[in-house]
Amino acid sequence: MASNEPTELSKAEKSVIEQESGSDFEEENEDWDDWGEDDDNEDGESDKPFVCLFSDSQFSSCCELFEHCRLIHKFDFDVIRKELGLDFYGSFKLINYVRSQVAENRCWSCGLACQSHQDLQNHLHETVKLKDIKPLWDDEKYLKPVMQDDPLLYSFNDDEEGEDNHMTPDDQEELVKYLRNIDEMCIEDTDTLKKSAHGYGFFEQNGAKEMEMLNGDSEELVDSSDGKPSDKHSKASIMNLLDKDIKKANENYFGAYSSYGIHREMISDKVRMNAYSQAILKNPSLMTGAVVMDVGCGTGILSLFAAKTGASRVIAIEASEKMASVATQIAKENGLWRCTEGNNQYTGVMEVVQGMVEEIDKSIQIEPHSVDVLLTSIYAAGFGRGGTSIPFWEEVYGFNMSCVGKELVQDAAKFPIVDVVDEKDLVTDAVLLQAFDLTTMKPDEVDFTASIELEPKSIRLANNSTELSSETTWCYGVVLWFDTGFTPRFCKETTSILSTSPYTPKTHWSQTIFTFNEPIAMAPGKPCADKSTAVGTDACPASRIHLRISIARAVEHRSIDISIETSGVDLDGRKRCWPVQMFQSILGTTSVDPFLYDAT
Repeated sequence: MASNEPTELSKAEKSVIEQESGSDFEEENEDWDDWGEDDDNEDGESDKPFVCLFSDSQFSSCCELFEHCRLIHKFDFDVIRKELGLDFYGSFKLINYVRSQVAENRCWSCGLACQSHQDLQNHLHETVKLKDIKPLWDDEKYLKPVMQDDPLLYSFNDDEEGEDNHMTPDDQEELVKYLRNIDEMCIEDTDTLKKSAHGYGFFEQNGAKEMEMLNGDSEELVDSSDGKPSDKHSKASIMNLLDKDIKKANENYFGAYSSYGIHREMISDKVRMNAYSQAILKNPSLMTGAVVMDVGCGTGILSLFAAKTGASRVIAIEASEKMASVATQIAKENGLWRCTEGNNQYTGVMEVVQGMVEEIDKSIQIEPHSVDVLLTSIYAAGFGRGGTSIPFWEEVYGFNMSCVGKELVQDAAKFPIVDVVDEKDLVTDAVLLQAFDLTTMKPDEVDFTASIELEPKSIRLANNSTELSSETTWCYGVVLWFDTGFTPRFCKETTSILSTSPYTPKTHWSQTIFTFNEPIAMAPGKPCADKSTAVGTDACPASRIHLRISIARAVEHRSIDISIETSGVDLDGRKRCWPVQMFQSILGTTSVDPFLYDAT
């Protein structure tokens, strides 16, 4: 219950006031150096002061520091941890994330870049929707301390008695020791460093057991001569866990392709099969005498096409052990199996290799060849209300269930959705997002950032001309798809295009939907009626939407990270920006995954 009676200030609040005023703090702490020398810890190292996340202020305890941040900088660490359910690792990342943003004069919660440190101090504000910004620091790079020997990183958890924690204090201490020495490790390149840091992400799901595996026996991780962690063995232990993590991800992914159901779905996809069969069967000049590699062959249907067309050798690669066996049996039963070992009499042209394409050189000898067939493009378009689940729930057997649809749309703003979007539900023209020439591209080019502008669909008149509409339409998000062209550069007899767009018959890939946090009003020919209102509203619709989309392979194996920056511009050039949206997709859950990963 609130009270008007004056209350005694807590020790932490007193410290905060003294710190900000600068009056008595320095006098009371003039013997700081002597105090630090007298209170050496067990390891012989001096205790260091706790430095504020947002300023140079120093405190003798993390409790005082966090109270200072709460009162002065509107950053309530305890509330944020509780509301988001952050564990030790999540809190560790949050602290490093905030420090990294402050170092760049950037607001940790909204991302605004300030001109100076003082501007940042004046800008800092409370955050309302914490869950929306949690992905910003959910990155393994924030496991590396931003400030060297930051005592806050191994002290913030000290006061949490009785709270569930998957890590023991010893585990936490070992982690911090390792991270504090990570810059001194003998790591040859930054990629290895990133992978090493990623190893800790594995512990979030598996708890202290895997941490014990990292610690290992004292003989393995600690040099008996000085008691310090052995770089060589620490690195080896982390890489072993990383390999285990990757192996598990591969098993889960390729294990899904052991089901006959998914292969029936792909073979039943007429758009897919017509494009591939036409490109292979109707281009004898391309296939006759060629050496063909079919990556991810499944049942081997495309390899069978190549063998039938006259390829001299077909190497079908399949990571799933079960499907590799199935493809082998099918090749044998169709008289196309090739085997030169022992007394086998199979003289066909097709051989199946079970394993990853990256490791093909360990299983089979093959002369270097280039892949000279495909051009792939990713397209984008804005979709309207019909592309969401709202209309379905508005009337269900005579009952209004629109609350369900609204909740689903809110959830869709956090995760990509794979579904079929009808052409009539597109409210903007399609735009090319990124094109790839698979004959020349390099693996790193799979990661890209591209900027596009979406404009409302033009109205086509009877005389075949177009005009801009003044009617307002609402754009609820952006939909992506890919087209792959078998071009005349190589398919000289018959070209072919595999399209997964909303304008063509649907495929098993469907499209990938990214929903905005809120719908944006668009009307290219309608001026703003009320300039005091925000762009993208009914009173002031946007004439175009600018998107900056980044798609990249995530640190987590077989995942991709997608970020979308959205802004709307009205007829007068006024601009409004929305918060950046972050999406993560596990490989196989978006329609752009197949080409992104097959391209590597």
